[in-house]
Amino acid sequence: MTATSLPSTDGDFIRGAGDPGPLAAPTGLSRTDMILLGGVALLSVALLLWATRDGVLAAGFLAGLAVAAGGVLLVRRLFPASVAGEAALPDWTMLRQAVNHDDVAIAVTDRAGRMVCANDLFATWMGGFVTPPGLPFEGRGAETLKNAGRAAWRDGEGRADDLVVGPLHLGAQVTRTGQAEDYLVWRFAAVERLDLVTEILRHLDGPAGRTLGQAGVMAALVSAEGRLRAANQAFLLRALGEDDARHYNGRDVAPMLRIDDAGALYFAREGDRATPLRMLQIPLAAADSHAPVLLAMLDEEIGPADRGTAQAYVETLLSLLPFGLALVDRDGRFLYMNRAFVRAANLGEGKMPRYPGDIVVGEDKGPLADMIRRHSSGQQVGGDLSIRLAGQSGEPVSMRVVGVRGLGEAAVLLSLKDSSEESRLKRQVAQASKMQAVGQLAGGVAHDFNNILTAILGACDLMLMRHTPGDSDYDDIQQIRSNANRAASLTRQLLAFSRQQTLRPQILQLPDVISEVSHLLKRLIGETVTLSVHHGRGLGAVRADPGQLEQVIMNLAVNARDAMPGGGTLTIETYPVSAADVRQMDNEFMPAADYCALKVSDTGTGIAPDVLPKIFEPFFTTKDVGKGTGLGLSTVYGIIKQSAGFIFADSQPGQGTSFTIYLPVHRSGSDTPVVAAPPPKPKKSQWGSGTILLVEDEDMVRAVAERALTRAGYTVVTASQGEEGLERFAQMDKVDLIISDVVMPTMDGPAMVRAMRAKRPDLPVLFMSGYAEEQLRQSINIDDVAFLPKPFSVAQLAEATSAALDDAAHRAKNG
Repeated sequence: MTATSLPSTDGDFIRGAGDPGPLAAPTGLSRTDMILLGGVALLSVALLLWATRDGVLAAGFLAGLAVAAGGVLLVRRLFPASVAGEAALPDWTMLRQAVNHDDVAIAVTDRAGRMVCANDLFATWMGGFVTPPGLPFEGRGAETLKNAGRAAWRDGEGRADDLVVGPLHLGAQVTRTGQAEDYLVWRFAAVERLDLVTEILRHLDGPAGRTLGQAGVMAALVSAEGRLRAANQAFLLRALGEDDARHYNGRDVAPMLRIDDAGALYFAREGDRATPLRMLQIPLAAADSHAPVLLAMLDEEIGPADRGTAQAYVETLLSLLPFGLALVDRDGRFLYMNRAFVRAANLGEGKMPRYPGDIVVGEDKGPLADMIRRHSSGQQVGGDLSIRLAGQSGEPVSMRVVGVRGLGEAAVLLSLKDSSEESRLKRQVAQASKMQAVGQLAGGVAHDFNNILTAILGACDLMLMRHTPGDSDYDDIQQIRSNANRAASLTRQLLAFSRQQTLRPQILQLPDVISEVSHLLKRLIGETVTLSVHHGRGLGAVRADPGQLEQVIMNLAVNARDAMPGGGTLTIETYPVSAADVRQMDNEFMPAADYCALKVSDTGTGIAPDVLPKIFEPFFTTKDVGKGTGLGLSTVYGIIKQSAGFIFADSQPGQGTSFTIYLPVHRSGSDTPVVAAPPPKPKKSQWGSGTILLVEDEDMVRAVAERALTRAGYTVVTASQGEEGLERFAQMDKVDLIISDVVMPTMDGPAMVRAMRAKRPDLPVLFMSGYAEEQLRQSINIDDVAFLPKPFSVAQLAEATSAALDDAAHRAKNG
């Protein structure tokens, strides 16, 4: 802060040169004092003249008085320091006191009411160095500040609040200071003015509102138009109920209240059992007719004379609680139950049971009746009982029984928690966990089974090369090979369910896929089933594997055909689903986005409610033994999930079944590149030359692959795991291709290849695995490698080897 002293006639830093202010203290003879003293002197001379009748003596007395007065004035003018003492010296204590704040406007005045010094902030706020208390404040501000200055001279300190100068709202503190306590320090600080309406809006929805509610006060802020702007939770629950309490802003308050013929005020939604209210209206700005009004409501005191028994009051209170509560008399009959209890017990509207035993299964009627009887006549204690509600899924729920007193006929309070939503979520989580566990198991089984099938198919191919059609063993070998291929198809279904198969997604339109497969469907479903296809308008493109999508449609069509043994209609529909439509569906699994829907419906026998949750489980089937593997719908489920889609089943016994698939619309501006359909590759030769290092931990697969590659003209060096493969690689002078399994003990295939490519970056690599390529891409993460999924035939191995070598030669040529 920069302290600015005012100019003075004698150059003194501290003393001001202005006229004395209104708060000046008497320090010398003023003009009035001199007139009074002169009058007294003349009166004294007149009295002396009247008493002595001596003019010479009176004149001499008057001359003596004049000489004395002149001497005093001469001494004060010639020796001011001796009269004022130490007042002429700068008071550094006062200065330190004046400049110890940087965010406060400060001014200092002396006992004569003159400005001594002030900081720059004071001049900025006050429009110049104006002497306090005569500052340009609005209203009675200057008078308030003047009273604070007088209090400071008298008591040592004074205060003034609500001082307004321009846009500023200030508070002032005036302090008497200085070594002789003959200075006033005026401090002015800005005060933030609170917006009362804003503060009420903030507090009603916060802890203050909850505290009022706990004290029984229902508070609401209402606009001049009668619209609700804010309210505490106690008001919202009573006036609107739990369901509408979240959407209160802007609602008309008048329909929430009603007045009976006697003039009593009630909440309208509480009906006949409502408790009368006492309402206080608190205007926030009495002079402003457009200002909001704060309403505070309290329940009126009720007594037996005008509100019946205490039981009626308790029933009103229970109706406001979100917990399922009911009152039972000593004979075990229901007296009252609130809406939450009705929902938890799954009771229909207007169907109030007579006894608590009527809402439970037969096995639980006796234990519940015994517990109610014990608590109705015993102490006011409670106990829990696990019961099963009649007409529900049979899952046990907890009911609490508490003995009560002083509520008239009521003797027992029953508490029942609505756990239907919780039970539904538990079932969904359990189902999802089970599907995940089964999927992992299926993927592991498929991987091991693929190794076995690779050896079987390879051995069959090698044997068929030594036999010709017509040989006695040829048909048997072909039968073995055919069954091995069926088993390979089974493993592909397992991988599809576990979402571990290799997909080749493309950007496509659902009508095009249905058109491609419709001619196969007509032959598949037979002549007794009518195929009906309908396509909606405005369908977006989706990203999916067309082959797998065709498999989904075929599987659903086969299931629909089997559900209509006497014939019927198979309907396939496509239609767009917007994000707004998804929100209206209120589906907690599907995020709000744009989808293309594919719906496959039939008019068959339908699916029983107890079977519907299990239909996507692998190996679950309702068909006769030998007529189904139980993998059709599980395969559909896995393909759709791997394509980032959703599938839901809806069925009523005797009314048919509908499967609805939602695939997200592909946006051309997304990060996912558009993948065109791959062109058909020319068939590669099954013969070749070169040196191949084959690394495979399964002995039977390694043996078959070695024989097949050797027969195709290659020189093959084998290794049983990654570390042995590195040793063989170091010993070989020339390696044209590495063929390796991915998952192996000790060192896997990708780690081995990285070590090899550190020495030879352009080394061609062909990975083979029983796991899906898409699943292994993260662990492989190596450029310029080929992939061959198991199981494979001898011909497929030879063709993949030839293609890998050709690709390597092409890269080397283009360099």
